[in-house]
Amino acid sequence: MQKDFKKWSTTKQLIHNDLPRIFFKEREVWFSYIGENIGFEQDGRGDEFLRPFVVIKKFNNQVAWVLPLTKNQKEGIYYYQFKLNNSISTVILSQLKLIDTKRLKYKLGDIPEDDFIKLKTKIRQFLA
Repeated sequence: MQKDFKKWSTTKQLIHNDLPRIFFKEREVWFSYIGENIGFEQDGRGDEFLRPFVVIKKFNNQVAWVLPLTKNQKEGIYYYQFKLNNSISTVILSQLKLIDTKRLKYKLGDIPEDDFIKLKTKIRQFLA
């Protein structure tokens, strides 16, 4: 599959130069500009290179740790499933990423608090 790195480069410059940072909190799920990435890294989709992410840790108003979501139902030590807006979403634990909050486009919802606690426990186990 051919990737359009030139289009992503143009989009990335607009995000960096023109977009404001958005207020956000931990536990929220956002569509974010993630871009066109290398190899098996998760890519954004569509013209805006968007992908859903759950905010794991807010460090300040500029950066946060996030994990990408997929609609594909996957199981195992590298994944965590939860219900969001009446559908099952799967968190990809192996793709933990630090992002600038200028990448946030719009909020999809919140991961339920009990699922967020379980997810954070699974992340700790995964990293240990």
